[in-house]
Amino acid sequence: MALHWHLLTRIVLAGGLSLLAVLAYALYQSHSLAQRNAVEVADGVARQLETQLLLIESGLGRGSSFPDFELWKQAGGQAGTCLAYLPQAGGTPRSLCYGGKPIARNWPSGFESLYRGLFQPGLPVARSVRHQGAVFGVLSFTASAETEIAAAWHNVCDLATLSAVTLFAVCGLVYWNVRRALRPAQTIVRGLGALASGELAHRLPGFELDEWRRIGIAVNALAESQQQLLAQRRRLAAKLIQLQEDERRYLARELHDEFGQCLAGINAVASSVRFAAAERAPELAAEAEQIGEIAGGMLQRLRGLLQRLRPAELETLGLAASLHSAVTDWNRRDAGKTVYRLQVAGDCRRLTDDQALALFRIAQECQTNIARHAAASNVALVLQIEEARASLQIRDDGAARELPFAGSGLGLLGMRERVAALNGEFSLAIAEPHGLQVAVSLPLAPAAAAQ
Repeated sequence: MALHWHLLTRIVLAGGLSLLAVLAYALYQSHSLAQRNAVEVADGVARQLETQLLLIESGLGRGSSFPDFELWKQAGGQAGTCLAYLPQAGGTPRSLCYGGKPIARNWPSGFESLYRGLFQPGLPVARSVRHQGAVFGVLSFTASAETEIAAAWHNVCDLATLSAVTLFAVCGLVYWNVRRALRPAQTIVRGLGALASGELAHRLPGFELDEWRRIGIAVNALAESQQQLLAQRRRLAAKLIQLQEDERRYLARELHDEFGQCLAGINAVASSVRFAAAERAPELAAEAEQIGEIAGGMLQRLRGLLQRLRPAELETLGLAASLHSAVTDWNRRDAGKTVYRLQVAGDCRRLTDDQALALFRIAQECQTNIARHAAASNVALVLQIEEARASLQIRDDGAARELPFAGSGLGLLGMRERVAALNGEFSLAIAEPHGLQVAVSLPLAPAAAAQ
């Protein structure tokens, strides 16, 4: 709409300038016509006086009647015009003004002032009256300034009316045609906005004008290329995440089978040594007990590491139970420094294995970041399973007051890649009054299809 008003303003401005140019030309033409008429009258009367001198010289005329302006008077001069004759050799000057019907002053005073300032109407036109090769006298003709102004005003009004109607029609046609030609620009702008917002499946329609059609083809090709690159990136991210999970499963299995059994064996041997030392070498019982405690602590930490590498509840009990177990463990480890609260709404069984694992890993990563950097007192985790989407929101009241820089840590990048691989949405915002808020949204298949 702004483009249309901008275009209309330019067209009207161009039309207005054209109209002013036409009116200026009309004024100039009107003044030129008045000057030509004055020159023609002066030349005609001068020839009449020269004819009268010839008739007087041949005895066919009376010298006392010279100069005779009757022919000019009978021809009907314009109101306010005057003739004046000045003899060259001395004598009595003669003049005659034609009254006629007065001119109706129906033009604005501003127009008269402008016209008089530009052209100075009513200036006399002088012509020499010659007889026998010598100047016999000088004839002066003065046209009516009011008559010239009235004619100019009449011409300007007529031409302005015609020009205004013509320019209005032309401007309307130009505006309609240009607006019709530029209409695809709005479609292209909307299409580019859709692509910028992430709707890479959006395509521009075909256009009639060749230039617009080429632009549409180029934009569609770019969108197709970006869509393919995004799809390849998502497939690569999903493959890398799968490889990462396989590696975690392998490490968890190896740690459980090798180190777990070794630590359990050390703990059993330490218990046996402690019982044997109690009878034979009491001084060794304390060391044996200490070895058992160290082995037990290492085994406990190994179990926590195995839980992070491969959460057993996630595969057997589901996401909700795994999150409840994790939150309980986090509250136990932080001993009241940070209180974690979990709220689950909806049926988590509608999630695919990849979606459930992604949400659990994101919750783990957020907890790690909060424990390391946030200095938060309260953390709220809200998991909601709706008809079409699953959303996870994690909000803390930590010290953060501005968002971390993009790429400031591998944790945020990993969360974004997990969500992108599942065609979801990830956002990070500052909570009020301080702290961070992580929001994840994943699309779900219809309930019937999921069953």
